Amino acid sequence: MAFTPDIAQIRFGEGLSPAVDPPSSVDAILQQLRGPDVAAEAFPIPLFSSLHGEFATVTGLQRAMRKGRNGPDADELTKTYKQARRALNVRLEAMLAPVLSRSITTSQPFRERITRFWADHFTVVGKSNLTVNAVPTYVEEAIRPHVAGRFADMLKAVMVSPMMLEYLDQNRSVGPNSAGAKGRRGLNENLARELLELHTLGVEGAYKQSDVRQLAELLTGMSTALGQGFLFRGKIAEPGAETVLGHSYGGGQASVDDVMAFLEDVAHHPDTARHLARKLAVHFTSDIPDEGLISQMADAYLASKGELMAVYDALLRHPFAWDSFGQKIKQPMDFVCSALRVLEVPPASLQNLNRAKRMAYITSPMAGMGQQWLRPSGPDGWPEEAEAWVTPQGLAARIQWAMAMPSAFFRGLPDPREFVGAALGSIADEKVNFAARAAETRREGVGLILASPAFQRR
Repeated sequence: MAFTPDIAQIRFGEGLSPAVDPPSSVDAILQQLRGPDVAAEAFPIPLFSSLHGEFATVTGLQRAMRKGRNGPDADELTKTYKQARRALNVRLEAMLAPVLSRSITTSQPFRERITRFWADHFTVVGKSNLTVNAVPTYVEEAIRPHVAGRFADMLKAVMVSPMMLEYLDQNRSVGPNSAGAKGRRGLNENLARELLELHTLGVEGAYKQSDVRQLAELLTGMSTALGQGFLFRGKIAEPGAETVLGHSYGGGQASVDDVMAFLEDVAHHPDTARHLARKLAVHFTSDIPDEGLISQMADAYLASKGELMAVYDALLRHPFAWDSFGQKIKQPMDFVCSALRVLEVPPASLQNLNRAKRMAYITSPMAGMGQQWLRPSGPDGWPEEAEAWVTPQGLAARIQWAMAMPSAFFRGLPDPREFVGAALGSIADEKVNFAARAAETRREGVGLILASPAFQRR
């Protein structure tokens, strides 16, 4: 199967849209990453670093509340703290609207898809009641600016992100021989292990437990404080040089530069190239991707010194990218975005949803499908295997949402006989065409099209 615009928009984009023409070529897909980020400009999401002042204010109010809990102003201090915390959480919870609005309206859907891929690759979950809804701001700052650049630059941005450092308990890691070791918990290997196993070399990569230990020691000092951002605390950094993957780092005064040197090196490792190539191929083409495709992508990565655009080019120009169409199941977030997109749900409708309706229309149904908004179960992110999503409960939730959601946003729905073409274009099969013609009501017809296997696959 050769390149076709409809398949390109469904497989590598956010799905078909009556308002946006599908790409005409592989070059047109890649061009989406070369121009200005129009969706981010239209629907802004704050950077995590821009929230430092608000985090500092709320944590300051929390300290004041605790300090004065037995004093005459205890009730007022508690009230002030809770109001400030709630105001910040309400603002962060509302980030779902711009995230969805970008996917619904964008003329650069590959940018949204590839950003979501890398956000999952570098999964974080907010661990405090202030950061639990802040993940989109992390993605906006550490991931999105680098999706068309060098992998090494994205890796470095992620490794100094307060969200990643908090998530993998790097704040708790103290060099056992450091000046600040006394009375501390000691070395924590979480970030070091996931950095090698998930983010770079892969679980089959050429590293040993000794590399994990040495890297954990190298990473000591990497820290954060809510309201301040990234901090390098030399007092808790392990003194001396560390040897990781056969190379020595540090030895002088502990510095974040030693960590950056390692990140640059590991980003160019052949195992990193192959691990990233396989993950991209699995995500976009098949749970069992073509080995030739993986090799071609890995070679492009190494030849370009980790330029991601070269890897995407290799992916999109390989025959398997098109021959394997239909082998992937849309994850719930992808399904929701593609359905809202083809229905042309107005961004204002999403922005105006209150918390209860946001849960009823979007996040609770997604959880029923198996994907809780901003809550993956571990640092390895969401599963890729079709079996993880094709479950009785998950399919029932998809069908229920497909039948109910359109009417929640629109009083009048399109004619199913026309909508099937808008939703599926040239890939609409006879089964879904028959369902569109035979539907007794527009609500039923639109729902059946969205719930159909043809719409669920890419």
